[in-house]
Amino acid sequence: MDINDIEWRVTPGLTDYSAALAEMEARAADVAAGRARELIWLLEHPPVYTAGTSAAAEELLDPRFPVVDAGRGGRYTYHGPGQRIGYLILNLAERGRDVRCYVHALEGWVIAALAEMGITSFRAERRIGIWTRDPDGREAKIGAIGVRVRRWVTMHGFSVNLSPDLSHFTGIVPCGIADYPVTSAAALGASHTMATFDAALALTSGAFVESLTCSRKIET
Repeated sequence: MDINDIEWRVTPGLTDYSAALAEMEARAADVAAGRARELIWLLEHPPVYTAGTSAAAEELLDPRFPVVDAGRGGRYTYHGPGQRIGYLILNLAERGRDVRCYVHALEGWVIAALAEMGITSFRAERRIGIWTRDPDGREAKIGAIGVRVRRWVTMHGFSVNLSPDLSHFTGIVPCGIADYPVTSAAALGASHTMATFDAALALTSGAFVESLTCSRKIET
């Protein structure tokens, strides 16, 4: 399969998180049963804190927004306006059944898309997600990765901070990592719209799909 076999959906405005989660789970079941095409879904949410399967109660510092059990791996994360969310419903049974390869490819896709916009980002050893340098030179998180795989079909995906209110992240310990700040494209002085980032994702999507089946050792 190539990128043209996958449905590409962009939903304008803000989509309720619980409604999106229900739709994503239904679509994943249909993909697993062969009733629907794979899907890459780009959207935004109203402010919400989501809890992964490893979320620790003490990392929810100030639940000023709704808190929803996401069912994905990982800990607490924040979603809100100004953050591009990418949900991927892909059939890994057709792509080597390698979850580690999938996560690595997903990180690489976001890094490549950010590079198209002039933002240098990278992986960090033992820290899942997308990292960059803030204006003070510190390593800072600009994107999060959280996935779930059921019957070899993926759910959830990535979130990338374009211009969210970064103070909203202070209600949690983002992804359980307290030692590094969170940043955004806007905080780095890069003014990009959702459409700009979506175009960068589309431009680099073919290479992402090609990388989903790993045939060699992954280097970190």
